Amino acid sequence: MTATNDADRLDRLAIADATMPASHYMIEHGTDLRGGRQRIVLFGLFGCGNLGNEGSLEAMLGFLRRERPEAELSCVCREPEIVKATFGIDTLPIRRNGPASGLSGRLNRLFLKIPGKLADFVRAFRHIRQADVMIFPGTGILDDFGERPAGMPYDILKWCLAARLAGTRIAFVSIGAGPIRNRLSRFLMISAARLAHYRSYRDLQSRQFMESAGFNTRSDAIYPDLAFGLPAPVPVPRKVSEALRVGVGVMAYRGWYGFAEGGQSIFSRYIGKLAVFVVHLLDSGHDVRLLTGDDEDSIAVDAVLAAVRSQRPASRLAHRQVHSLGDVMEQMAHTDVVVATRFHNIVCALKMRRPTISLGYASKNDVLMDQMGLGEYCQSVETLDVDRLIAQFSQLAADPEKFEKAIGERLADFGDQMEGQELRLLSRVVG
Repeated sequence: MTATNDADRLDRLAIADATMPASHYMIEHGTDLRGGRQRIVLFGLFGCGNLGNEGSLEAMLGFLRRERPEAELSCVCREPEIVKATFGIDTLPIRRNGPASGLSGRLNRLFLKIPGKLADFVRAFRHIRQADVMIFPGTGILDDFGERPAGMPYDILKWCLAARLAGTRIAFVSIGAGPIRNRLSRFLMISAARLAHYRSYRDLQSRQFMESAGFNTRSDAIYPDLAFGLPAPVPVPRKVSEALRVGVGVMAYRGWYGFAEGGQSIFSRYIGKLAVFVVHLLDSGHDVRLLTGDDEDSIAVDAVLAAVRSQRPASRLAHRQVHSLGDVMEQMAHTDVVVATRFHNIVCALKMRRPTISLGYASKNDVLMDQMGLGEYCQSVETLDVDRLIAQFSQLAADPEKFEKAIGERLADFGDQMEGQELRLLSRVVG
């Protein structure tokens, strides 16, 4: 991308904002369009097998490599070796590898682990001071699903504080925020968000959550989830004589805090109800394909298969191991209707223009479905009503083309919005 093209895009942004000339905008935000080499650090819970998180990272890397090919990119993440091998960038673990041993370990425990935390902070500062920008690319980075306060909530604040002290710009881009049910986790995460120079949310609900926590969001925008920027494969057409192809996304869900008491009971009830629905689909003559969005979901696949085959021993359900959201969409290319639980399974289904039913564990699913005109096709995973699910499915299956057209119209609007955010990122964050 040349400096001339950058200036053209910034002029378009200035016209859209109707606030100031592009040249003034660049001066105000310290944007340098001379092509200097930038160092950009991406931060997140990457490499852990959550394909939604990996897809958000993939989308941001695609944007940066396209628009800032000269930039030096790296990632601070949970599993650095996996991210490095997958995306071909330098990586660093969020925390030091393993607890200190020997005398230093004993002293660290004696002083309530404070020396270790200080050493970890110094390590973060030394790394982040070499960067121009630290970006949190999408994901539900500001919720505490499955996290204790001493986990990601603490880590996010640690790295944001280090970046601020080092003079490194911080950007939260199309993130999900809330719920944060633990009060200490909420304090840590909200404090981290206050340190950012740029914030945008993937939906209105996220911004409203921040406002409810006493956060000033007047300068924060709303843009679609980053995964909507990923390329989508071409759907495989269905012959008129063929059975309806139904994708059923499963999740190893054990409650908001998977480590809490009662998690296995929640999982068992969810799997049992899904199995009843799948048996209904099979008995109705439909083909069923099981879909996942996290490596851990293989547990749910095995559980559904066992439950279905206990009732229909000869039943056949399609399933293939996936390693990216691109793989998920490839599987959805062979479906006509999708029923799913994971948020990014819903995103992928909508990207593929599939009539979709959400069995969500958080209201973020409901918000996205409502944006797509599918608000009445949502249920909570913990209060799932199978009879209602069958009725919802019947409504979508009766006229899938109508829903596909409506979804396509909204996707076009999402595309315009995402281009608007790219323009702002080029001017305010990675100029």
